[in-house]
Parts: sequence; structure tokens; C-alpha cells
Amino acid sequence: MENPEVANELFVLLSAVLFVLGTMGVLLRRNAILIFMSVELMLNSANLALVAFARQWQAVDAHVMVFMVMTVAAAEVAVGLALIVAISRSKETTDVDDLHSLQG
Repeated sequence: MENPEVANELFVLLSAVLFVLGTMGVLLRRNAILIFMSVELMLNSANLALVAFARQWQAVDAHVMVFMVMTVAAAEVAVGLALIVAISRSKETTDVDDLHSLQG
């Protein structure tokens, strides 16, 4: 049985679709947690495109860069969610329209 290869164009197309969905989430959502998740979706779509191009060019360097980006994203999640939880506890909302002024 043959092992069919998935074309790199399909990976790039999937990456573009995920990036557009993430962009729409950032622009259309008002909940801070959903906006945060949309930014993470955009970051992961960029990682997918980078891995697809690295696969096409047989470059191992890009895989190392993807692991670095994933490490930074994990740190961003830890700090970002801590900030969102702290703000939502003090303001009792995660709606970004209500959080436009962070004064006492």
C-alpha cells in the first residue's frame, strides 16, 4: 500500500485559513479570553506555515525556530491568562469595551 504525501500547498492553505479565522476572532470578539485564544490561533497558524516551508526545503533550522516560538507562546499564555484573570476579578468582566479605562 502506498503512502500518499500531503502537498505542502494544503498545509499553507490550512495555515492561511486558520490565520484568517484568528484575525476575525481578534477583530470581532469582545471577550478578552476569546481574543487571547484568537491570537494564539494566529501564532500557531504561522508555525504551521513555517513547518510546511521547512518540509518543502528540507531545512531543520525552521523546526528549531518553531520550538522557540512555541516556548515563547507558552510563556505568553501563562502571563496573559494571569493578567486576564486578575483584571476580570477586579473589574468583574472580561468585555474589552468595559475595560477601556483601567483606572481604579
